[in-house]
Amino acid sequence: QVQLVESGGGLVQAGGSLRLSCTASGRTFSRYAMAWFRQAPGKERDFIGSISWSGDKTFYKNYLKGRFTISRDNAKNTMYLQMNSLKPEDTAVYYCAAKLENEKDYLTNYDYWGQGTQVTVSS
Repeated sequence: QVQLVESGGGLVQAGGSLRLSCTASGRTFSRYAMAWFRQAPGKERDFIGSISWSGDKTFYKNYLKGRFTISRDNAKNTMYLQMNSLKPEDTAVYYCAAKLENEKDYLTNYDYWGQGTQVTVSS
């Protein structure tokens, strides 16, 4: 079992930046891939991007590439989402997720989820 806790959300003006963190506890010695998702009001949860256990592979939703960057520090059991040039349409609850690494699939079938952190971008 893995427990995930997101932090770093808040209110930011359009054009600003935020860095979200996701800290894992539990069986963190296992090789887990991790990902970020978001869910805007009235919409389905949407994949943002993911990162391999070692951090050598990252995957992003195409339209977010260049503004959002995912990284991780396994010594701290923490994954990060750096968000730059934020837009009002980035307003959503942001979730982190984890699963045992499958090198054939970093986009789907995540087993463990955090509770989410709200990001609101004002215009």
